[in-house]
Amino acid sequence: MAAGVVIVGAGLAAAHVISTLREAGDDRPVTLLGDEGEPPYERPGLSKSVLQAKAEADSLYVHDRDWYGQHAVDARFADPAVALDVAQHSVRLASGAVLAYDDVVIATGARPRTLPLPGIGLPGVHTLRRIPDSLALRGAFREGRRLVVIGAGWIGLEVAAAAREAGVAVTVLESSEVPLRAALGDRLGRYFAELHRRNGVDLRTGISVSGIEGQGSVAGVRAGGDLFGADLVLVGVGAVPNAELAEQAGLAVDNGIVVDSRLRAHEHVFAIGDVAHAANTTLGRRLRVEHWDNAIRQGALVGRLLLGEDARYDWQPYFYTDQYTLGMEYVGRGAVDDDVVIRGSEEAGTFIAFWLRRGVVTAAMNVNIWDVTEDLRALIGRTIDPQRLTDSGIPLTDL
Repeated sequence: MAAGVVIVGAGLAAAHVISTLREAGDDRPVTLLGDEGEPPYERPGLSKSVLQAKAEADSLYVHDRDWYGQHAVDARFADPAVALDVAQHSVRLASGAVLAYDDVVIATGARPRTLPLPGIGLPGVHTLRRIPDSLALRGAFREGRRLVVIGAGWIGLEVAAAAREAGVAVTVLESSEVPLRAALGDRLGRYFAELHRRNGVDLRTGISVSGIEGQGSVAGVRAGGDLFGADLVLVGVGAVPNAELAEQAGLAVDNGIVVDSRLRAHEHVFAIGDVAHAANTTLGRRLRVEHWDNAIRQGALVGRLLLGEDARYDWQPYFYTDQYTLGMEYVGRGAVDDDVVIRGSEEAGTFIAFWLRRGVVTAAMNVNIWDVTEDLRALIGRTIDPQRLTDSGIPLTDL
């Protein structure tokens, strides 16, 4: 029997490699290796519906646990790979088993970045990446408790919103003067800052955290010379790609596993999802994108490549968030110094923002306006008069 495909990492991207192969009728052997003991699931719900107690964790599964066996997948959800030998086409597992492969797909994802702070290991200090993390936080959310969030990125702000809705007092500490500045720039970063302040969050910007304090469990976070009382702490300061396996195998690693536009790190070796620093043909540069949409698309792309299709990583990045009554979707790749114009009303909370560089649309974000993502995607890369972009009387499809 052929060695088939070995997928290292049992996340969302991995699931879509398998789905693409099996939906096309491909019956080659597939082995799926994970380290969570869980079948692949969609992580956005960990900081949204599950954390808000609007859904249970099993609602996040891409397929139920039995689906893999029913589709002839050798799923080993708790036996991760510990070594990769690209010369011998083999993977060694934690159990000691050695698997041969025809093709290997590395989908090892990322892990929360930590901070070298005194007290970082105290009980009550959390990160959010996996199902137990979300359930632990949800269980700790009670009326009147105090949460300090270190970092005003997407995870930090989504957790802050969920905590406020649960009656938790929330302080957010952010080192930058404007939250989300790298993603959205100053104007929209300030918009999100005010959203949280209106909902009762004590958001402190331009502040440096020096330590976490407590005896036996967390009691507070020291920052900017002050002590912010806390019953629990969420550290949300970004993620680190899990690229060690690839690096030890001699593959190129630079902010993730370096792959070409076909997501190849080496002959018969692919990397996808949060761990892949991939050449995007549309943008003409490498990107490492940590989001649900990218994991799905890159997983499907590798599946298509394994089926013999000629395809490339060529789409615009996409992400979304839900915070309080705000829901938004963003497509493209804007820069901090891009011009920003608004179509609609920021005050009413219903608008579309466009980012432009030298008159060319680089990104767009729809806030509480739905079913326009593909229309916005079609505008990226075009030179459009800003006055037309902001004129709500002109349909997006006519721009």
